[in-house]
Amino acid sequence: MVNYKRVRALIALDVLENNIKEIKKHIPHETKIAGVIKADGYGHGDIPVAKTLENLVDFYAVSTLNEALNLYYHNLYKPILVLGPLPGDDYRELVENNIRATVFTLKQALSISNEAKKQSRIAYIHIAVDTGMNRIGIKDNENGAKLVKQIHDLDYIQVEGIFTHMYAADESNTDSAYAQLRRFKKFLFLLKKQGIEPRIKHISNSAAIIRNIGDTYDMVRAGIIMYGISPSDETGVGNMDIKPILSVKSMITYVKYIEKGETVSYGGVYKADKRVRVATIPIGYGDGYPRSLSNKGYVLINGKRAYILGRVCMDQMMVDVSCIPDADIGTEVTVIGRDGSEFISVEALAKLCDKFPYELVCDLSKRIPRIYTKGELVVGIKDYTRDMYRDFLY
Repeated sequence: MVNYKRVRALIALDVLENNIKEIKKHIPHETKIAGVIKADGYGHGDIPVAKTLENLVDFYAVSTLNEALNLYYHNLYKPILVLGPLPGDDYRELVENNIRATVFTLKQALSISNEAKKQSRIAYIHIAVDTGMNRIGIKDNENGAKLVKQIHDLDYIQVEGIFTHMYAADESNTDSAYAQLRRFKKFLFLLKKQGIEPRIKHISNSAAIIRNIGDTYDMVRAGIIMYGISPSDETGVGNMDIKPILSVKSMITYVKYIEKGETVSYGGVYKADKRVRVATIPIGYGDGYPRSLSNKGYVLINGKRAYILGRVCMDQMMVDVSCIPDADIGTEVTVIGRDGSEFISVEALAKLCDKFPYELVCDLSKRIPRIYTKGELVVGIKDYTRDMYRDFLY
């Protein structure tokens, strides 16, 4: 097997399973779950995540057609909803593979209807409603209701679902979230008066699930909380027993002493004020580790904090191990995760470098192999640089 000691991301699929089961405890029994695995499963790896969720969720939600097709081509046939907009030339494969599109214009709907007619199929769609985010969606007014009616009445199309997106459910003030909930409810009433009642209505994202904001309707969209990461400081994870599924490990490749007055890394922005024991670690911003953590971030070595000295390089960085005498070449380094009583969470690291937790995990480079575990057992490896994925379990 290839040696993955340089740097590796460990993904605990058993913890992922437990997180979904925990979410289920906090929503009505009949409410469906859409597991959101866009952006390569928030950097965790879409296929292993999707396979783990296969018997635990009702839908997969992604952002692009290619993400959807990747699931389909890996024999994952649970309903797939593409949440993002689609170029017109994507409709053939969309209809052909029974993938659900998000629709918010009549032009889109007509194109999908025409493609479905060519294929003698029914195309299932979900209508996006704009209740305040002003990104995509049909406006929640009388004209918007008339537009939904036009789309609903097209041949070869079935409006399976309708949804909106809460833009501030993760903020300290939830007034806007409740306002969106009221607007969505009012719009659904307008549609009902026209005889339109889509089977799957959904509004709750991770923050709304945690905070139990209003009606979960027929389905919730579980994204970042599946991975054990809180949507924001304001939400945390509530009273849910949600745990992070990701840790990132590396190793020490070199150790040496520098003397007072010597500098470390590019630009010489760190200058030693005494004799310092320095360890080099083979991870850098080319791996997705933020360069903004230069001179202020830290890693864990043998249960102790080792602070970054100077600038983070593309492929390496240096840390102070003066107080960790047993740190040597080959010693394991925890970049994200637990080591003894110390813990570096994604949220804490993101806050330290002024990033969003979602951004941090999505930025993890493809050159970091993902090692999938269940308990102590390695069940899969995804090595993007070798275009290789090995399942040991499925």
